[in-house]
Amino acid sequence: MLASALGRFPIAMLGLASLLYVQRSYGSFAWAGFVAAAALIGESAGSVLQGRIIDRRGATRPLLLVSLVFAAASAALILAIEHRMALPVLVPAAFAVGLSTPALPGSSRALWSHLVPAGSRREAAYTYEAVSLEVFFILGPAAAAALILTPWPGTGLAVAVTMMLLGAVSFALTRTVRGHRSSGGVASTGWGALASPGMRVVTLAALGFGAVVGVVEVGVPAVATEAGRPALAGVLLSAWSVASVLAGLLYGLRPWPRELRHRLPALLAGFGLAVGAMAAAPGLIGVGVAMLVAGCLVTPQVTAHSITVELAAPVGTATEAFGWVITATTLGLAGGQALGGALVEAHGPATAFLAGAGTALVLAGVVALMRGSLASPARPADPAKTACG
Repeated sequence: MLASALGRFPIAMLGLASLLYVQRSYGSFAWAGFVAAAALIGESAGSVLQGRIIDRRGATRPLLLVSLVFAAASAALILAIEHRMALPVLVPAAFAVGLSTPALPGSSRALWSHLVPAGSRREAAYTYEAVSLEVFFILGPAAAAALILTPWPGTGLAVAVTMMLLGAVSFALTRTVRGHRSSGGVASTGWGALASPGMRVVTLAALGFGAVVGVVEVGVPAVATEAGRPALAGVLLSAWSVASVLAGLLYGLRPWPRELRHRLPALLAGFGLAVGAMAAAPGLIGVGVAMLVAGCLVTPQVTAHSITVELAAPVGTATEAFGWVITATTLGLAGGQALGGALVEAHGPATAFLAGAGTALVLAGVVALMRGSLASPARPADPAKTACG
Protein backbone atom coordinates (compact mmCIF):
# COMPACT_ATOMS: atom_id res chain seq x y z
CA MET A 1 0.00 0.00 0.00
CA LEU A 2 2.83 2.40 0.86
CA ALA A 3 4.71 1.62 -2.34
CA SER A 4 1.55 2.08 -4.37
CA ALA A 5 0.86 5.41 -2.67
CA LEU A 6 4.38 6.63 -3.48
CA GLY A 7 3.95 5.70 -7.13
CA ARG A 8 0.41 7.06 -7.48
CA PHE A 9 1.04 10.42 -5.79
CA PRO A 10 2.70 11.96 -8.90
CA ILE A 11 -0.12 10.92 -11.28
CA ALA A 12 -1.83 14.31 -11.10
CA MET A 13 1.52 16.04 -10.65
CA LEU A 14 3.05 14.68 -13.86
CA GLY A 15 0.72 16.41 -16.33
CA LEU A 16 0.85 19.85 -14.74
CA ALA A 17 4.62 19.63 -14.19
CA SER A 18 5.11 18.83 -17.89
CA LEU A 19 2.78 21.62 -18.97
CA LEU A 20 4.51 24.22 -16.78
CA TYR A 21 7.96 23.00 -17.84
CA VAL A 22 7.16 23.38 -21.55
CA GLN A 23 5.43 26.71 -21.05
CA ARG A 24 8.33 28.12 -19.06
CA SER A 25 10.89 26.83 -21.57
CA TYR A 26 9.11 27.79 -24.80
CA GLY A 27 6.86 30.61 -23.61
CA SER A 28 3.84 29.00 -25.28
CA PHE A 29 0.74 27.62 -23.60
CA ALA A 30 -0.36 26.18 -26.95
CA TRP A 31 2.73 23.99 -27.17
CA ALA A 32 2.37 23.08 -23.52
CA GLY A 33 -1.23 22.03 -24.11
CA PHE A 34 -0.27 19.80 -27.04
CA VAL A 35 2.41 18.09 -24.95
CA ALA A 36 0.08 17.56 -21.98
CA ALA A 37 -2.68 16.19 -24.24
CA ALA A 38 -0.26 13.75 -25.90
CA ALA A 39 0.81 12.41 -22.50
CA LEU A 40 -2.85 12.04 -21.44
CA ILE A 41 -3.77 10.10 -24.60
CA GLY A 42 -0.75 7.85 -24.15
CA GLU A 43 -1.67 7.16 -20.54
CA SER A 44 -5.23 6.25 -21.54
CA ALA A 45 -3.97 3.65 -24.00
CA GLY A 46 -1.18 2.42 -21.75
CA SER A 47 -3.40 1.64 -18.79
CA VAL A 48 -5.37 -0.87 -20.89
CA LEU A 49 -2.39 -2.41 -22.71
CA GLN A 50 -0.38 -2.80 -19.52
CA GLY A 51 -3.41 -4.14 -17.69
CA ARG A 52 -3.90 -6.91 -20.24
CA ILE A 53 -0.24 -7.93 -19.98
CA ILE A 54 -0.26 -7.82 -16.16
CA ASP A 55 -3.35 -10.02 -16.06
CA ARG A 56 -1.52 -12.66 -18.13
CA ARG A 57 2.00 -12.38 -16.72
CA GLY A 58 1.58 -11.04 -13.20
CA ALA A 59 2.59 -7.54 -12.16
CA THR A 60 6.28 -7.81 -11.25
CA ARG A 61 8.04 -8.27 -14.60
CA PRO A 62 5.75 -6.01 -16.66
CA LEU A 63 5.99 -3.19 -14.12
CA LEU A 64 9.77 -3.46 -13.92
CA LEU A 65 10.07 -3.48 -17.73
CA VAL A 66 7.68 -0.58 -18.25
CA SER A 67 9.49 1.38 -15.53
CA LEU A 68 12.67 1.15 -17.61
CA VAL A 69 10.81 2.37 -20.69
CA PHE A 70 9.19 5.14 -18.64
CA ALA A 71 12.57 6.29 -17.34
CA ALA A 72 14.01 6.37 -20.86
CA ALA A 73 10.98 8.17 -22.32
CA SER A 74 11.00 10.74 -19.52
CA ALA A 75 14.71 11.38 -20.02
CA ALA A 76 14.11 11.80 -23.76
CA LEU A 77 11.33 14.32 -23.14
CA ILE A 78 13.47 16.32 -20.72
CA LEU A 79 16.40 16.36 -23.15
CA ALA A 80 14.10 17.43 -25.99
CA ILE A 81 12.77 20.33 -23.93
CA GLU A 82 16.23 21.34 -22.75
CA HIS A 83 17.49 21.44 -26.35
CA ARG A 84 14.37 23.37 -27.47
CA MET A 85 13.43 20.79 -30.07
CA ALA A 86 10.39 21.27 -32.29
CA LEU A 87 6.82 20.28 -31.42
CA PRO A 88 6.86 17.18 -33.70
CA VAL A 89 9.60 15.83 -31.41
CA LEU A 90 7.99 16.83 -28.10
CA VAL A 91 4.58 15.33 -28.84
CA PRO A 92 5.76 11.74 -29.58
CA ALA A 93 8.10 11.88 -26.57
CA ALA A 94 5.21 12.98 -24.32
CA PHE A 95 2.99 10.24 -25.78
CA ALA A 96 5.69 7.68 -24.97
CA VAL A 97 5.87 8.99 -21.39
CA GLY A 98 2.10 8.58 -21.01
CA LEU A 99 2.03 5.17 -22.68
CA SER A 100 4.77 3.83 -20.39
CA THR A 101 3.45 5.37 -17.16
CA PRO A 102 3.33 2.35 -14.78
CA ALA A 103 -0.24 1.09 -14.39
CA LEU A 104 -0.18 1.26 -10.60
CA PRO A 105 -3.81 2.34 -10.02
CA GLY A 106 -5.20 -0.70 -11.81
CA SER A 107 -2.60 -3.09 -10.38
CA SER A 108 -3.19 -1.86 -6.85
CA ARG A 109 -6.98 -2.00 -7.03
CA ALA A 110 -6.99 -5.43 -8.67
CA LEU A 111 -4.80 -6.83 -5.91
CA TRP A 112 -7.28 -6.00 -3.14
CA SER A 113 -9.65 -8.73 -4.32
CA HIS A 114 -6.93 -11.27 -3.43
CA LEU A 115 -5.95 -9.68 -0.12
CA VAL A 116 -9.26 -8.77 1.52
CA PRO A 117 -12.43 -10.88 1.92
CA ALA A 118 -15.46 -9.92 -0.13
CA GLY A 119 -18.01 -7.67 1.53
CA SER A 120 -17.74 -4.45 3.48
CA ARG A 121 -13.99 -4.82 4.15
CA ARG A 122 -13.17 -5.05 0.46
CA GLU A 123 -15.51 -2.15 -0.30
CA ALA A 124 -13.63 -0.16 2.36
CA ALA A 125 -10.36 -1.02 0.58
CA TYR A 126 -11.74 0.28 -2.72
CA THR A 127 -12.95 3.40 -0.91
CA TYR A 128 -9.40 3.91 0.37
CA GLU A 129 -8.13 3.69 -3.21
CA ALA A 130 -10.64 6.31 -4.33
CA VAL A 131 -10.05 8.64 -1.38
CA SER A 132 -6.26 8.42 -1.57
CA LEU A 133 -6.28 9.16 -5.29
CA GLU A 134 -8.50 12.18 -4.65
CA VAL A 135 -6.01 13.40 -2.03
CA PHE A 136 -3.19 12.96 -4.53
CA PHE A 137 -5.14 15.05 -7.04
CA ILE A 138 -5.31 17.80 -4.42
CA LEU A 139 -1.67 17.71 -3.34
CA GLY A 140 0.01 16.70 -6.62
CA PRO A 141 -0.80 19.83 -8.67
CA ALA A 142 0.06 22.02 -5.68
CA ALA A 143 3.47 20.35 -5.45
CA ALA A 144 4.05 20.79 -9.20
CA ALA A 145 3.10 24.47 -8.98
CA ALA A 146 5.45 25.00 -6.04
CA LEU A 147 8.40 23.27 -7.73
CA ILE A 148 8.13 25.47 -10.83
CA LEU A 149 9.51 28.26 -8.61
CA THR A 150 12.87 26.48 -8.34
CA PRO A 151 15.77 27.66 -10.54
CA TRP A 152 15.29 24.78 -13.00
CA PRO A 153 11.71 24.63 -14.43
CA GLY A 154 12.04 20.87 -14.98
CA THR A 155 12.34 20.13 -11.26
CA GLY A 156 8.67 19.24 -10.89
CA LEU A 157 8.78 16.76 -13.78
CA ALA A 158 12.01 15.20 -12.50
CA VAL A 159 10.59 14.79 -8.99
CA ALA A 160 7.34 13.29 -10.32
CA VAL A 161 9.20 10.80 -12.53
CA THR A 162 11.52 9.80 -9.68
CA MET A 163 8.67 9.23 -7.23
CA MET A 164 6.71 7.22 -9.78
CA LEU A 165 9.71 5.03 -10.59
CA LEU A 166 10.51 4.40 -6.92
CA GLY A 167 6.91 3.56 -6.18
CA ALA A 168 6.43 1.27 -9.18
CA VAL A 169 9.67 -0.66 -8.63
CA SER A 170 9.07 -0.98 -4.88
CA PHE A 171 5.49 -2.16 -5.50
CA ALA A 172 6.61 -4.70 -8.11
CA LEU A 173 9.26 -6.16 -5.79
CA THR A 174 7.09 -6.56 -2.69
CA ARG A 175 6.52 -10.13 -1.55
CA THR A 176 2.77 -9.81 -2.04
CA VAL A 177 3.04 -8.75 -5.67
CA ARG A 178 5.81 -11.23 -6.52
CA GLY A 179 3.78 -14.04 -4.96
CA HIS A 180 0.59 -13.22 -6.84
CA ARG A 181 -0.08 -15.23 -9.99
CA SER A 182 -2.62 -14.71 -12.73
CA SER A 183 -5.85 -16.63 -12.18
CA GLY A 184 -5.97 -17.61 -15.86
CA GLY A 185 -9.08 -17.71 -17.95
CA VAL A 186 -8.33 -14.46 -19.75
CA ALA A 187 -10.98 -13.68 -22.34
CA SER A 188 -9.95 -15.16 -25.66
CA THR A 189 -11.58 -12.50 -27.83
CA GLY A 190 -9.88 -9.30 -28.90
CA TRP A 191 -12.32 -7.39 -26.71
CA GLY A 192 -10.54 -8.60 -23.58
CA ALA A 193 -12.31 -7.31 -20.47
CA LEU A 194 -14.94 -5.55 -22.60
CA ALA A 195 -16.20 -8.95 -23.76
CA SER A 196 -18.39 -8.79 -20.65
CA PRO A 197 -21.62 -6.76 -21.15
CA GLY A 198 -21.37 -5.66 -17.53
CA MET A 199 -17.94 -4.18 -18.18
CA ARG A 200 -19.33 -2.16 -21.06
CA VAL A 201 -21.96 -0.78 -18.70
CA VAL A 202 -19.49 0.31 -16.02
CA THR A 203 -17.21 1.80 -18.68
CA LEU A 204 -20.13 3.86 -19.95
CA ALA A 205 -20.86 5.03 -16.40
CA ALA A 206 -17.20 6.01 -15.96
CA LEU A 207 -17.29 7.91 -19.27
CA GLY A 208 -20.29 9.93 -18.08
CA PHE A 209 -18.67 10.58 -14.71
CA GLY A 210 -15.49 11.89 -16.36
CA ALA A 211 -17.46 14.10 -18.76
CA VAL A 212 -19.30 15.82 -15.92
CA VAL A 213 -16.08 16.39 -13.97
CA GLY A 214 -14.49 17.89 -17.10
CA VAL A 215 -17.37 20.34 -17.54
CA VAL A 216 -17.11 21.42 -13.89
CA GLU A 217 -13.35 21.96 -14.14
CA VAL A 218 -13.92 24.39 -17.03
CA GLY A 219 -17.16 25.99 -15.84
CA VAL A 220 -16.07 26.90 -12.31
CA PRO A 221 -13.07 29.01 -13.39
CA ALA A 222 -15.39 30.75 -15.86
CA VAL A 223 -17.88 31.59 -13.08
CA ALA A 224 -15.09 32.89 -10.85
CA THR A 225 -13.71 35.03 -13.69
CA GLU A 226 -17.14 36.50 -14.45
CA ALA A 227 -17.47 37.39 -10.76
CA GLY A 228 -14.14 39.19 -10.86
CA ARG A 229 -12.53 36.68 -8.48
CA PRO A 230 -10.57 34.30 -10.75
CA ALA A 231 -8.31 33.19 -7.89
CA LEU A 232 -11.32 31.66 -6.12
CA ALA A 233 -11.61 29.00 -8.84
CA GLY A 234 -8.71 27.07 -7.31
CA VAL A 235 -10.24 27.37 -3.85
CA LEU A 236 -13.59 26.04 -5.07
CA LEU A 237 -12.02 23.11 -6.92
CA SER A 238 -9.97 22.25 -3.83
CA ALA A 239 -13.11 22.44 -1.67
CA TRP A 240 -14.84 20.10 -4.14
CA SER A 241 -12.03 17.58 -3.66
CA VAL A 242 -12.11 17.93 0.12
CA ALA A 243 -15.87 17.33 0.10
CA SER A 244 -15.27 14.24 -2.01
CA VAL A 245 -12.69 12.91 0.45
CA LEU A 246 -14.86 13.51 3.53
CA ALA A 247 -17.93 12.00 1.87
CA GLY A 248 -15.81 9.04 0.77
CA LEU A 249 -14.66 8.39 4.34
CA LEU A 250 -18.25 8.45 5.60
CA TYR A 251 -19.37 6.28 2.68
CA GLY A 252 -16.65 3.76 3.54
CA LEU A 253 -18.06 3.40 7.04
CA ARG A 254 -21.63 2.78 5.86
CA PRO A 255 -21.74 1.92 2.13
CA TRP A 256 -25.04 2.15 0.30
CA PRO A 257 -26.70 -1.28 0.67
CA ARG A 258 -28.51 -1.22 -2.68
CA GLU A 259 -27.34 -3.54 -5.45
CA LEU A 260 -24.72 -2.13 -7.79
CA ARG A 261 -27.00 -2.35 -10.81
CA HIS A 262 -29.27 0.21 -9.12
CA ARG A 263 -26.46 2.17 -7.49
CA LEU A 264 -24.50 3.03 -10.66
CA PRO A 265 -27.26 4.89 -12.56
CA ALA A 266 -28.63 6.54 -9.41
CA LEU A 267 -25.23 7.96 -8.43
CA LEU A 268 -24.56 9.25 -11.96
CA ALA A 269 -28.03 10.81 -12.19
CA GLY A 270 -27.65 12.44 -8.77
CA PHE A 271 -24.27 13.78 -9.81
CA GLY A 272 -25.78 15.28 -12.95
CA LEU A 273 -28.64 16.91 -11.05
CA ALA A 274 -26.24 18.47 -8.53
CA VAL A 275 -24.11 19.90 -11.37
CA GLY A 276 -27.29 21.12 -13.09
CA ALA A 277 -28.19 22.98 -9.90
CA MET A 278 -24.93 24.92 -10.29
CA ALA A 279 -26.43 26.52 -13.42
CA ALA A 280 -29.32 28.00 -11.41
CA ALA A 281 -27.33 28.81 -8.27
CA PRO A 282 -27.23 32.54 -7.44
CA GLY A 283 -23.75 34.03 -7.54
CA LEU A 284 -20.39 32.53 -6.71
CA ILE A 285 -21.45 31.41 -3.23
CA GLY A 286 -24.48 29.57 -4.58
CA VAL A 287 -22.35 27.81 -7.18
CA GLY A 288 -19.88 26.84 -4.45
CA VAL A 289 -22.60 25.31 -2.26
CA ALA A 290 -24.07 23.30 -5.16
CA MET A 291 -20.56 22.25 -6.12
CA LEU A 292 -19.90 20.87 -2.62
CA VAL A 293 -23.08 18.78 -2.86
CA ALA A 294 -21.94 17.41 -6.21
CA GLY A 295 -18.48 16.71 -4.79
CA CYS A 296 -20.00 14.42 -2.15
CA LEU A 297 -20.97 12.03 -4.95
CA VAL A 298 -17.50 11.73 -6.51
CA THR A 299 -15.86 9.10 -4.29
CA PRO A 300 -19.00 6.91 -3.97
CA GLN A 301 -19.06 6.67 -7.77
CA VAL A 302 -15.37 5.77 -8.05
CA THR A 303 -15.87 3.13 -5.34
CA ALA A 304 -18.94 1.73 -7.11
CA HIS A 305 -16.96 1.50 -10.36
CA SER A 306 -14.25 -0.55 -8.62
CA ILE A 307 -16.72 -2.97 -7.05
CA THR A 308 -18.65 -3.36 -10.29
CA VAL A 309 -15.44 -4.19 -12.14
CA GLU A 310 -14.79 -6.99 -9.65
CA LEU A 311 -18.21 -8.49 -10.33
CA ALA A 312 -18.42 -7.88 -14.08
CA ALA A 313 -14.90 -8.44 -15.42
CA PRO A 314 -14.19 -11.84 -17.01
CA VAL A 315 -11.89 -14.07 -14.99
CA GLY A 316 -8.26 -13.05 -15.26
CA THR A 317 -8.88 -9.53 -16.63
CA ALA A 318 -9.13 -7.47 -13.42
CA THR A 319 -6.18 -5.16 -14.08
CA GLU A 320 -7.16 -4.55 -17.71
CA ALA A 321 -10.75 -3.94 -16.59
CA PHE A 322 -9.63 -1.27 -14.14
CA GLY A 323 -7.56 0.17 -16.98
CA TRP A 324 -10.69 0.51 -19.12
CA VAL A 325 -12.44 2.41 -16.32
CA ILE A 326 -9.46 4.76 -16.00
CA THR A 327 -9.37 5.22 -19.78
CA ALA A 328 -13.11 5.90 -20.00
CA THR A 329 -12.91 8.43 -17.17
CA THR A 330 -9.92 10.15 -18.78
CA LEU A 331 -11.56 10.34 -22.21
CA GLY A 332 -14.77 11.60 -20.62
CA LEU A 333 -12.76 14.23 -18.77
CA ALA A 334 -11.12 15.41 -22.00
CA GLY A 335 -14.46 15.48 -23.84
CA GLY A 336 -16.16 17.33 -21.00
CA GLN A 337 -13.44 19.94 -20.92
CA ALA A 338 -13.68 20.44 -24.69
CA LEU A 339 -17.49 20.67 -24.62
CA GLY A 340 -17.47 22.89 -21.55
CA GLY A 341 -14.89 25.23 -23.03
CA ALA A 342 -16.85 25.66 -26.26
CA LEU A 343 -20.14 26.29 -24.44
CA VAL A 344 -18.58 28.69 -21.95
CA GLU A 345 -17.10 30.67 -24.81
CA ALA A 346 -20.36 30.78 -26.77
CA HIS A 347 -23.12 30.88 -24.13
CA GLY A 348 -21.60 31.14 -20.64
CA PRO A 349 -20.89 28.71 -17.80
CA ALA A 350 -24.55 28.03 -16.92
CA THR A 351 -25.08 26.43 -20.33
CA ALA A 352 -21.98 24.29 -19.80
CA PHE A 353 -23.28 23.05 -16.44
CA LEU A 354 -26.65 22.20 -18.00
CA ALA A 355 -24.93 20.31 -20.81
CA GLY A 356 -22.93 18.33 -18.26
CA ALA A 357 -26.10 17.55 -16.32
CA GLY A 358 -27.89 16.47 -19.49
CA THR A 359 -25.01 14.21 -20.47
CA ALA A 360 -25.06 12.57 -17.04
CA LEU A 361 -28.82 12.03 -17.07
CA VAL A 362 -28.83 10.56 -20.58
CA LEU A 363 -25.99 8.15 -19.82
CA ALA A 364 -27.54 7.29 -16.44
CA GLY A 365 -30.71 6.36 -18.31
CA VAL A 366 -28.74 4.15 -20.70
CA VAL A 367 -26.92 2.50 -17.78
CA ALA A 368 -30.27 1.91 -16.06
CA LEU A 369 -31.66 0.25 -19.19
CA MET A 370 -28.57 -1.99 -19.41
CA ARG A 371 -28.32 -2.73 -15.70
CA GLY A 372 -29.63 -6.26 -16.19
CA SER A 373 -26.15 -7.26 -17.39
CA LEU A 374 -24.84 -6.45 -13.90
CA ALA A 375 -27.26 -8.81 -12.17
CA SER A 376 -25.11 -11.84 -12.97
CA PRO A 377 -21.31 -11.60 -12.70
CA ALA A 378 -19.30 -12.66 -15.73
CA ARG A 379 -17.46 -15.23 -13.61
CA PRO A 380 -18.49 -18.38 -11.76
CA ALA A 381 -20.89 -17.70 -8.90
CA ASP A 382 -19.25 -16.85 -5.62
CA PRO A 383 -21.62 -16.52 -2.65
CA ALA A 384 -19.29 -14.17 -0.80
CA LYS A 385 -18.93 -11.85 -3.76
CA THR A 386 -22.65 -11.99 -4.48
CA ALA A 387 -23.28 -10.92 -0.90
CA CYS A 388 -21.05 -7.90 -1.49
CA GLY A 389 -23.66 -6.49 -3.86
